[in-house]
Amino acid sequence: MNADPLATPRLSVVVPVKNEAGNIEALVAEIGRACAGLAPFEVIYVDDGSTDATLATLKALKARTPWLRIVRHDSSGGQSGAVRSGVLHARASVIATLDGDGQNDPAFIPALYAALDQGGPGVGLAQGQRTSRKGGWKRFQSRIANGVRGRVLKDATRDTGCGLKVFRREVYLALPYFDALHRFMPALVTREGFSVVHRDVVDRPRFTGTSNYGMFDRLWVGLLDLAGVWWLIRRRRPAPRASETDTSDEIG
Repeated sequence: MNADPLATPRLSVVVPVKNEAGNIEALVAEIGRACAGLAPFEVIYVDDGSTDATLATLKALKARTPWLRIVRHDSSGGQSGAVRSGVLHARASVIATLDGDGQNDPAFIPALYAALDQGGPGVGLAQGQRTSRKGGWKRFQSRIANGVRGRVLKDATRDTGCGLKVFRREVYLALPYFDALHRFMPALVTREGFSVVHRDVVDRPRFTGTSNYGMFDRLWVGLLDLAGVWWLIRRRRPAPRASETDTSDEIG
């Protein structure tokens, strides 16, 4: 598996983390097993300004895990910022993302990858949708946020907050970047003219610790972002096809 760490990977798995030292080793092992059939692959952990032993744990693990890479933020930039840093450093044309707390099961990555691949170049995103949520208050927040978002954006996605996503790197980099982008990807990918496919995934309890991206990141601040995304979609104009003209064709 991944015998040559210098080989161009088929898949880059991006995992944003902040103060998740206790969850890293078990999740990295799970990702390795889940992605064995997609080798060569790479896993990019983005340490979003952690103040615990996250960085030290990653460095120790990297010494015996050749396909693991570490990107470090000198201060916290938020979950969307960490995802973007990982995508910018990724070497593969296809990216998978999942949360670093263990709630997203990487066993679903191959199915999402297959859905994107089988859909052809017109599919830009395979979005995981959780069939159940752990934690009553968190589940309540998500139900409200997803309900409001769905009515406004009509993005045909039940659960955009699920961290399990597989998408084309070039499509992601064409999206307008802003904080909380990861929660609006289906609508924005559709805005760019690509299709979105969905696959059900199972939500798990986090391995250890508590959430480091809180209520306001998920709900209240998201109302302002929702208004902005609605505006972006309404202002989208079809891009004309562009091709370079060879002046030699006009001579004679």
